Amino acid sequence: MGNEQKETITESAEGEVLGLDAAGVEALREQLAAWRNGPVAATIDRIPLRKERFTTWSDVDLPDVATPLDAPIDYAHDLGMPGMFPFTRGVQPTMYRGRLWTMRMFAGFGTPEQTNQRFKFLLSQGQTGLSTAFDFPTLMGYDSDSPRALGEVGMCGVAVDSLRDMEVLFDGIPLDRVTTSMTINGPAIVLLAFYIALADKRGIARSKIGGTVQNDCLKEFIAQHAWLVPPRPAMRMVADSIEFCASEVPRWNTVSISGYHIREAGATAAQELAFTLADGLAYVRHALERGMDVDAFSPRLSFFFDVHNDFFEEIAKFRAARRMWARFMRDRFGAKSRASLKLRTHAQTAGVALTAQQPYNNVVRVALQALAAVLGGTQSLHTNSLDETYALPTEEAATIALRTQQIIAEESGVTGTIDPLAGSYFVEWLTHKLEKDAMAIIEHIDSLGGMVEAVEKGYPQREIAASAYRFQRQLEAGERVMVGVNKYTQHEDAKIPLLRIDESVQRAQCDALARVKASRDESQVKQCLEEIRTAAQGTKNLMPSIIEAAKAYCTEQEICDVFRAVFGSYSDPAEF
Repeated sequence: MGNEQKETITESAEGEVLGLDAAGVEALREQLAAWRNGPVAATIDRIPLRKERFTTWSDVDLPDVATPLDAPIDYAHDLGMPGMFPFTRGVQPTMYRGRLWTMRMFAGFGTPEQTNQRFKFLLSQGQTGLSTAFDFPTLMGYDSDSPRALGEVGMCGVAVDSLRDMEVLFDGIPLDRVTTSMTINGPAIVLLAFYIALADKRGIARSKIGGTVQNDCLKEFIAQHAWLVPPRPAMRMVADSIEFCASEVPRWNTVSISGYHIREAGATAAQELAFTLADGLAYVRHALERGMDVDAFSPRLSFFFDVHNDFFEEIAKFRAARRMWARFMRDRFGAKSRASLKLRTHAQTAGVALTAQQPYNNVVRVALQALAAVLGGTQSLHTNSLDETYALPTEEAATIALRTQQIIAEESGVTGTIDPLAGSYFVEWLTHKLEKDAMAIIEHIDSLGGMVEAVEKGYPQREIAASAYRFQRQLEAGERVMVGVNKYTQHEDAKIPLLRIDESVQRAQCDALARVKASRDESQVKQCLEEIRTAAQGTKNLMPSIIEAAKAYCTEQEICDVFRAVFGSYSDPAEF
């Protein structure tokens, strides 16, 4: 008779279910049984169910109907008011009635000059924050003139080799009035130093600049595999940036703890939730081991979640994440500041859900995913462009993606009431289910010694690979439908305009880099690099020496080569 929920929590400690007394609970159970054995059974005899199992996108069995028996809500304990512990209903008391989420479109390609033009275009179209995509050599800590960079310069993001490129990239952009996000992890400490050095050179106080650097080394070992050094020295570099910015750059989010790439690699919603929060717990624990006060740095930790296809599952994931993080911070670490308990998050629609087949379908997918992010209470949002399975987005495609957010904000009406889905029996059941499943994973990670140890043992890598394999098998068997891919297909797909990056970008970037190297003081460069080496070999915070090296126009690779020499290399231990 369809999917009946197998796990329900029907009674609170007081023996009531959402205000029902014992007699009311029994009456509801009888009503459900009569409904299933009567109208439902009779209807199924005439109209068989469309499939044997009804599940979320993450393969969680769904109840046929949700009732108060399925929603274990203790309002004060599990929900509370918006902006109040446990923040299930949002991190701000007024949410979008006071300020809309930041519309932060991911942008970066080619040379710094080209990306600067795209930044200015997006700001002119109503974008309210910048988000920087770097090319693969930059992500891996190599300069554009490295043999390892051949054919990759500027292709999947902007090339940044030195402070000169940062100067061009943000030319004409007021760093004290526009917040900037930088998606980079292994060499994140270097790019952050470049940005701080740029502000210093412009005479802008460090206390005035705001933004986020992803800087999530654990996620790289788990999912994206763009690491620079082994896990433990990588954690040291993250902790150095947390410690430095807590006192020097107080408006900067020093780690964007990222579930996005974990989900894109094939994780379920519960796995994304669990591994992301476990990463966050590891960063907090590492900073505390430095002797830092939890309330001094944790308010500047932020998060980054994927928004996948399953509308309600994604909304429930955001709500569960806030509740879990608030309790972890209070109960595990003794955080007292309300700001320390808030899980503030950026979100991005699911790149892995975009299809090359029938690419205009992606506009619809992105709109639904963006709406889920807003109903889930995100603080910042990037909407993918319809053409991103083929290439970096054109201006037209990026504008449509931005307009999607603006239509949701200005026309849909969903921003007028805070957390409008709270109290929905189904949404509350799903929120609880995700929290329960994620907690089981986190408890296993705890038993392994924490997330660093789990990564070194390959646990999350294996779990994600297994989930990705199961999903692919379901897709190929037709158990999971992607419109235009394995159902409602067409022989010919629409032709769409594409942004193409000319290979001359590499020549231009290498020429610019050569000019930087020819004009700088080489003795100062050597001295700065040696100071970084000394700091890396000891326990001194790395940030001050990297900032000084940036001002001497040391390149990213020159700095990263010091780290590779001191800290060594790393190979993934996971077995699939």
